[in-house]
Amino acid sequence: MNQNFVDKTGTSIYNQVMDKIIEKTKRDYNMIADHFSETRHAPWKEFEFLFENIPEGAKVLDLGCGNGRFYPVFKRMKVNYIGVDKSEKLVEKALEKYPEGNFIVADALDLPFKNDFDFIFSIAVFHHIPGRHNRKIFLKQIEKSLKRGGKVRMSVWDLMKCKKGLLFKNIKDKMMGRLGMKDALIPWKNSGGETITKRYYHFFTRGELRKLFSDCNLELEKIFKKGESVKSNIFIFAKKND
Repeated sequence: MNQNFVDKTGTSIYNQVMDKIIEKTKRDYNMIADHFSETRHAPWKEFEFLFENIPEGAKVLDLGCGNGRFYPVFKRMKVNYIGVDKSEKLVEKALEKYPEGNFIVADALDLPFKNDFDFIFSIAVFHHIPGRHNRKIFLKQIEKSLKRGGKVRMSVWDLMKCKKGLLFKNIKDKMMGRLGMKDALIPWKNSGGETITKRYYHFFTRGELRKLFSDCNLELEKIFKKGESVKSNIFIFAKKND
C-alpha cells in the first residue's frame, strides 16, 4: 500500500489503516480473553531458557503480559515485576488469578516508564505490531524504558516458511488489500473449531529484525531459532547501549 496516499483531509490512508489494525488487535484479545486463558494458562516449559541468569531483585517488565501466564516464573525468581498489556480483559484475567501481581493496562507504543527496568521481556507480541513506523516506536519505547545496559528478550513467530499458505487463506479478506505481502490475518478458533476472529500478524525475517534494532539504541546480542519444539519462533536478545 502506498504510504504517501492521503485522503481529502490530508491524513495518510496508510496510517489510518495501521491505527485500525492496532485497535482491532486490542478488540480481538478482549473478545478471546476467556478462551485464551483456558488454553494458555501456564508458562511454556520450552521457553524457560529466556529467563536464565536474571538476578534476584532485578526490575522486570513483562511487555504484553496477557493473562499473566509467565508471572509464576518471575515470582519464583523474586524479581520486581510489572506486567502490562493493552487488553483490559486479559489484565483482568491476570489479576483474578494472581491478585498479588503488579499488572496494569498500558499501550506498548506509549509506555509510562523511563530508565526503569533491568530486563524487558516481550513474548509473542512484536508480530502483532503493524507498519514499520509503529515497530520502530515499539522498540524505542523499550529502549526508553530500560536502564543503561538493560536487556530485552523477545520472541516472534517464524511465519515466513508458511507465508504462501496463510496468504492464500486470507486473500479474500477485505483487509488484505490494505496490507503488505508479509502480513496476514490468522483465525482464532473456539473449542468447537469455529472462527471467532482473525488476528493480525507480521512475518519477520531475521534480516528485517536486525535492521529494525539497528535503527534504535538497542544492540543485538543474538538472534536465533532454538530446537524442534520452539522452531516456529525467532528469539532476539539485545541490550541498551551505555
